[in-house]
Amino acid sequence: MLTTTFSDFRRDLKKYLDKVTENFETLIINRGRDKGIVIMSLDEYNSLNATYHELSSKVNEKRLDSAIEKLKSSNSFEKELLES
Repeated sequence: MLTTTFSDFRRDLKKYLDKVTENFETLIINRGRDKGIVIMSLDEYNSLNATYHELSSKVNEKRLDSAIEKLKSSNSFEKELLES
């Protein structure tokens, strides 16, 4: 996670945005007392939204928890994928 001030961000805008997109960094820009902005890559944002969606339903959450438990207990099996 990167942090900077608004002034530094303005001065080195390209450098900061390149770091965010190329290194999957999250950038926090401090804007004074208890205020700030978070910048993240579109891939990171989409990943967070997908996770939120999967966990927003109790049914999905239970299904994912069950799958994790099966993997941890080695009570799972592998299937080959069909190629089209």
